[in-house]
Formats: sequence, C-alpha cells, structure tokens
Amino acid sequence: MHDIREGSDGTGLRVGIAVASYNATITDGLLGGAIDAARDAGVADDDIVVVRVPGALEVPLAVAQLARSKSYDAVLALGAVILGETDHYTYVCSETMRGCGEISLETGVPVGFGILTCRTLLQARDRSSTPTKNKGREALVAALAAARTKRALDALHGGTP
Repeated sequence: MHDIREGSDGTGLRVGIAVASYNATITDGLLGGAIDAARDAGVADDDIVVVRVPGALEVPLAVAQLARSKSYDAVLALGAVILGETDHYTYVCSETMRGCGEISLETGVPVGFGILTCRTLLQARDRSSTPTKNKGREALVAALAAARTKRALDALHGGTP
C-alpha cells in the first residue's frame, strides 16, 4: 500500500508568485505572508520569483506564463477583489478563479489561490495583515504541499507526470 501525504518542506522547490498591484496595501500583506511561509518551509530566496501585474484579472496570464515555463514546482496567485456597487466584483472573482484552476490542470503545476474575495476592506485587511489569518501564507503552504504530493506521485509512477 502506498499512502502519499503532502509535506511542508520547501527545500529545493522553486516558486513563482503572480501578485496584483491593485489594492496594494492588501496584496503587499499577502505577498509578505507568502514569502515568510516560503522561507519558513526552506525555499531559498533565489528560488522565489515575484511577478507584479496590474490587477486580479491579469493574474491568471502571469500564472500561466510561470506554470508553462516548467521552471517552477508551484505557482501562487495573489490579489484582492473587494465588493463594490456593480457586478464587476462577481465577474472578476469567478474569471480569476476559473483561469487559475484551468492553468493548474493544463500544466500539472500546482497553483495556490490566494486571491481574496471580500465584501469589505476590513475583511481584506484582516486576511492579509494578521499573521495567523494571512491567506497569502495559507495559499503558499497549500501550493508547496501540492508540489510535494505531485513529486511523490511522479516518483511512484516512474517520473511520468
């Protein structure tokens, strides 16, 4: 019996991070949490690449380029979409999530989804500035776990992705 479990060791893993500049006070906090988590897991600073894009809708394209390069074991999507007065929020949230999910399935590269979809700025601040609730940290940890699981499965199947 093979019982494959995710691991939290990031040693030797390369991570690409696509982060939206829009709502920078929030996304900078998410990015800080993600980088701290990567370092805590043993990912070397030289193995972390950060790509900044204008907003959440641009994140999937950057995620796709990072994942398709096959240079990264995990890719992270970071951004913040806060409910406004129009339907724009709904479309941005759903299209960003759909795009990132499709990229992960298409490329086989784990994509951590750290795009906040909050009703208020206060909710977004709480999820990006509090170390224990930082969703950038959580998304990075999940992406590393998925990358380790993928490596274990690849090894089990003779390196075939």
